[in-house]
Amino acid sequence: MNERVVEILVYIMTEMDGMNSQSDKLEVISRDLLQRGYSQHEISFAFSWLFERYNGETEELQRNTGASHAAAFRVLHEAERMIIAREAYGYLLQLKQLRLLNDMQIEFVIERAMMAGLSRINEAEIKALAAAVLFSPEGASAGSFFFFEENKTIH
Repeated sequence: MNERVVEILVYIMTEMDGMNSQSDKLEVISRDLLQRGYSQHEISFAFSWLFERYNGETEELQRNTGASHAAAFRVLHEAERMIIAREAYGYLLQLKQLRLLNDMQIEFVIERAMMAGLSRINEAEIKALAAAVLFSPEGASAGSFFFFEENKTIH
């Protein structure tokens, strides 16, 4: 279920960059997500996580959407390329570009993927690893969110 929340976060960050009008932006995004089949609980959790991460500063959130300005990017080692599918690595790069994962968190996901013992890590599996990093106390910069649990109240 955490993977669905990460999908919502990706959608929110992508849409925030593409919208010009600030009024009703969050309501429009929320309505779109509901139409895409996500629950109100999942959407609320994603928005809460983002606002907690950015300390409730909507302007900071809007400034931090879009392409990353970091000059360097991670290139997979040959052994990593054999294990991590191209689509899976592309997904990690997207999370970095949207500033949902930082460089250290990317390294942690790659490390966990390599230690998973699978012959090939696909996009679905990398999503699960990324969600675990995002919502873990060690991986999330917000620190107060852990794992999304269905039917739980968000405060």
